[in-house]
Amino acid sequence: MIRAALLAGLALLSVAAKADTIEGPSALAVAGVVAASDPALSPPGRRAVGQIFDGGRSEASPVTVTADAIVCRVSNVAIETRSCELDFGKRKVTLKGRAANELYATLAAAGAPSDGAAGSIFEAVKSLACTVNPAAIDKQDGSGAHCDYTRGP
Repeated sequence: MIRAALLAGLALLSVAAKADTIEGPSALAVAGVVAASDPALSPPGRRAVGQIFDGGRSEASPVTVTADAIVCRVSNVAIETRSCELDFGKRKVTLKGRAANELYATLAAAGAPSDGAAGSIFEAVKSLACTVNPAAIDKQDGSGAHCDYTRGP
């Protein structure tokens, strides 16, 4: 009986810490939206991701976009209220309004799990790491963008 309870508890912990993956156009969208705020990303890398996300081409090497944690909140009571907190280690970025809505909606469309409490709806991910490979995207076979993350917060 105790063994079964322990195994059930371990199974729940492994689900809570489960890593998830986003591929293709949704991964490119997440990388494109987060890249604008990623302080570790070089200006050429930010430009390359932006050009591709805007439908253009880039000759850049693969680019990695990362965030330690992202938590977006949209109120279903004060419907004009929306914000996202992006944690990049030593640097934290706050988005509000339209920019927050763009990130919130992109995470939701990409399949990040939603949660809600007391008048707010959350989209949250941890340990986000997206790779955008311009050469693979140029092949036009749906590959070239990949994100790994852990369900947050």
